[in-house]
Amino acid sequence: MRITVVGSINLDLVATAPSLPAPGETVTGATLARHPGGKGANQALAAEKLGAEVCLIGRVGDDAMSGEALALMADMGVDLSGVETDVAAPTGVALIAVDPSGENQIVVAAGANHFVTPEQLPQRIEGALIVQLELPLATVEAAVGRSTGFVCANLAPAGPVSEALLRRADLIVVNEIEAAYYGDSLHRGGGRVVVTKGAKGASMYQRGVEMAWATPPAVEAVDATGAGDAFVAAIVVALLEGMDPAEALKFACAAGAVAATRAGAQPSAPEREEVEALLAG
Repeated sequence: MRITVVGSINLDLVATAPSLPAPGETVTGATLARHPGGKGANQALAAEKLGAEVCLIGRVGDDAMSGEALALMADMGVDLSGVETDVAAPTGVALIAVDPSGENQIVVAAGANHFVTPEQLPQRIEGALIVQLELPLATVEAAVGRSTGFVCANLAPAGPVSEALLRRADLIVVNEIEAAYYGDSLHRGGGRVVVTKGAKGASMYQRGVEMAWATPPAVEAVDATGAGDAFVAAIVVALLEGMDPAEALKFACAAGAVAATRAGAQPSAPEREEVEALLAG
């Protein structure tokens, strides 16, 4: 199972605080941690740990943060030959605040991610493809246009995309906020649409009709930062393995649940055995 991920690479600076700040509020008493992140990198690592052979295409800065940002993927064997170093822009950084329940607020400084261009992509992308919207839209759409196989578009963060991308995607994954942003346009293509709802689970639609739904197993959430990316990786792996929609949703919900029990977007990425054990009860 070969998956190419075209996406962002960040270093996450995570402040775990007693509460999340309201506008204009300063919250003290936080603890700081540094973790590899970026939606593209998170999904690449999670897919590799769930059993896929993954190649990541992205960009980092020529700085000390780049090594931290790539370390876990390198250790797990993700193919990083498609990651280029930008001598003029810094490695992307995400500033994340997390409260004791696992809820979070995130601000991203894209850095080198902003300079991933269509010229960096191969002319033909074989196998499955996963994209998100933390890279320039022209690059995302070029990747989708050059793909010859299964395409998953995680339309996060929400923003304008072309009708061609929506129609080409075999699978679109959004959360409830993103689903509201796109509205009925998500369902105009022939592909499947998955809407995630956090602890309430996820539903899969085709042409606007719900075809399957699942809820995650109960867990004690610590940090939801990487749960959505684990879900995306897992739903793609499950569908490529031939699971039916209901099975695939259950598998992906369990992967997201495991990820929510640990801190950090990439350190929380679940092993295949953990997901299967949680599903087995």
